[in-house]
Amino acid sequence: MEYNKLGKTDLRISRIGLGAWQFSYDWGLTEYREAKNIVSRALELGINFFDTAMVYGVGLSENILGKALREIGIKRDEVVVSTKIPGDFLNPQDIYKSVQKSLQILGLRYIDILLAHWPPCWHNFPTYKYARALEKLVKIGYVNYLGLSNFPIELVESFRNSLASSDVEVLQIRYNLVERGAEEELIPYAEAYKITVQAWSPIAKGALTGKYTLENLPRFDDVRSRDPIFDLENFSKIWPIVEKLREIGEKYGKKPVQVALNWLIMSSPVVVPIPGAKNIQQVEEFAESTEWRMNFDDWRLLEELSSRVNVQYSFSYLKYKEF
Repeated sequence: MEYNKLGKTDLRISRIGLGAWQFSYDWGLTEYREAKNIVSRALELGINFFDTAMVYGVGLSENILGKALREIGIKRDEVVVSTKIPGDFLNPQDIYKSVQKSLQILGLRYIDILLAHWPPCWHNFPTYKYARALEKLVKIGYVNYLGLSNFPIELVESFRNSLASSDVEVLQIRYNLVERGAEEELIPYAEAYKITVQAWSPIAKGALTGKYTLENLPRFDDVRSRDPIFDLENFSKIWPIVEKLREIGEKYGKKPVQVALNWLIMSSPVVVPIPGAKNIQQVEEFAESTEWRMNFDDWRLLEELSSRVNVQYSFSYLKYKEF
């Protein structure tokens, strides 16, 4: 396993993390023993960076992850856990109560990285107020580092300027081979200020794994089916890239998912993908996306193909027909 430093700190994190959204009702992995086996195998493979959130299963994901880490017996300083507080909770009173509850559910003495999950769009909490409240948690030792998830640059700047003695060490961004909008502003900003980028949805919710085809898209009862990525017109644009990932993978003895993750790792030194695994085989595949590099010609080919993809998120609305 390869390792990076977290942001500007000396904290050592694996170059691939494990997202834990799948330990929830949304994705259906609610069987504790199976989830524990995934966490255990990830640790065996050198993955020490785990990401969850308060809203994933309304605490279920945090509970499963924390319980698994305790039962496996890993030393606290050998694992890095990030969790996220939703924008709805970003007033000081809710921040302190919800973080206290999060620590209780996780069963941890402190949170390594606490991220604001999204801006408080519906409540208009001033940025400086929740920034200072979150920083207090760092000062009293319940949180080590702060981060922001799904924040635009303007709010990142406002948040950082509101801090007195801490800084943002993590930006969590949707980023994958076919959704590359983060490259316009956010990733260059993170590189300039030495901020780690947690790339969520790094395999486009499974679209880049080769599991799905034009004839075999997610069923209506699958949470993926509601993502515009899997709209037939969008997926038709993505499919040539999936085929190329398979072709390149055969050259290196790798699977499409490993090539897709390797491309992200090669593309920026600050990017740490956090895919979610629903079985041991998947976490093994994720781990094997590190410690090798495709050649420049293959990287460039994927760069050119993916740069032509324009995912349109309004397709479902545009297809609405009047009764």
